[in-house]
Amino acid sequence: MQRLAINMSKLPRQIWILALGRLLSEIGSGFTIFYAPIFFVQQVGLSATSVGLALGSASISGIAGRLISGTYADRWGRKPVLLLATLVLSIACFILANTHNFTTLIAGCLVQGLGLGLYWPANEAIVADLTTGEDRRFAYAITRLADNVGMGLGIIAGGILISSTGAYRNLFIIDGISFCCFFLTILWGIKETLQSNKKPIQFISGYATALRDRRLLVYVIVNIILTVYISQLQSTLPLYFSSFVPQPSTIGFNPQIISTLFTGHLLMTVAFQLPILKLLQRLNHARSLMISGGFWILGFICITITGTSNSYALLWASLGLGLFALAIVCYTPTASALIADLAPSSLRGVYTSINSLCWAAGYAIGPPLGGWALDRSPEFAHNFWLGLAATVPIVWAILLWLEKLIENK
Repeated sequence: MQRLAINMSKLPRQIWILALGRLLSEIGSGFTIFYAPIFFVQQVGLSATSVGLALGSASISGIAGRLISGTYADRWGRKPVLLLATLVLSIACFILANTHNFTTLIAGCLVQGLGLGLYWPANEAIVADLTTGEDRRFAYAITRLADNVGMGLGIIAGGILISSTGAYRNLFIIDGISFCCFFLTILWGIKETLQSNKKPIQFISGYATALRDRRLLVYVIVNIILTVYISQLQSTLPLYFSSFVPQPSTIGFNPQIISTLFTGHLLMTVAFQLPILKLLQRLNHARSLMISGGFWILGFICITITGTSNSYALLWASLGLGLFALAIVCYTPTASALIADLAPSSLRGVYTSINSLCWAAGYAIGPPLGGWALDRSPEFAHNFWLGLAATVPIVWAILLWLEKLIENK
C-alpha cells in the first residue's frame, strides 16, 4: 500500500481532473448501458438480433471516429478532439431518448459510435503523455477506477429510477447531460498535452508506420478477442439474465435483481482495481493479460451453470460477474499501458487509435453474435458461454507469442 500511496502522490493534477470528468460521464452511461438492450427489446418491441445488430453498428462509425481521432490528436492536439467527442456523444444520447423503431435506433447507435471513436484515442493519449513507466499503468488504473465508480453509481441510480417510474427514456437524457458536464470539465480543467512535432503526422503515413510494428499486430488479435468478451457483459448478458435463467415461478431475473447484480460487479471492479494492480506489478503485460484470460474462463462457466442449474442461480450469477470483474481489472490498465509502451511519442494518437479500433471490432462482433445466440434455442444460448470459454487457450497462445516478440525487440 505504501508503493500505491507514492504513485498517487506522483500523478499529475491533470490525471485527477480527467478522472473526475470520466466519473461524471460514466454516471450517465451507467444509467443506460445495462438497461438499453432490455428497454429496446421489451419496451420498444425489437428482436434481440436486431438490437444486437444496432448496437454492433456503432462500431462502423466508431472505426471512422477512431481513425480521425488518432490522426488529429497527433496533429491538432488531444483537447479539441475530446471536446468534439463529448458533444457528439451528448447528441447521440438525445437521439436514443427518442427512439421508437429500428431505423432511429441505428441512427442513434451510429452517432454514438462516432463519438466513442473520437473519444478513446485522444483520452488515452493524454494519460500516456503525462506518465512513464509503472506510473503509467497506475494512472490508467486510476482513470479506469473513476469509470467504474461512475458506472456503479449510474447503475444504482438507474435501477432506482426504473423501479420507481419505469421511465427508461429519461435515462438517455441524463446520460446526455452527463456528457455536457464532461465537456465543461475538459474545457476548463484540461491543458493540451501534445508536444509539437517538427513534421506533422500525415493520415496514411502514421498508420502505415504503426502497422509495420509486428508486436502491435499480434496485440491487435488478442485485444479484439478480449473485447468481444467484454461486449457480452453489456449487450448479451443482461438479456440472458432476463430471459433464460430459471426461477421458482418464472423465467428470468427481474430488472431490480439485474441492477443489483451489475452493481455488485462494478463494486468488485472498484474494490479490486488497485490491489490487483499491486499484485500485477511483478508481472509483465503479457502475463497479466493471461491471468485475465483465466478469470474469463471461470466466469463463463459460472454463467452457463446460472442458466442450467435449477437452484442457486443468483449465487452462480454473482460468482460469474465477480470473476468477470477480476478479469477486467487485470485487463484494462495493463492493455492501455502496453499500447502506450509500444508507441513512439510522435505516434501515440495513432497507436491508441489502433488500440481503440480493437474495441470497435470487438463490439462489432460481440453484440450481434450474442443476440444471434439468444435467438436460437435455450440450449444454444446456454452453450454459447462455454464456446467463449473454449477460445481463451487461443488467447494464451497469442500472448506467449507477443511476450517473445517484446523480449526480442
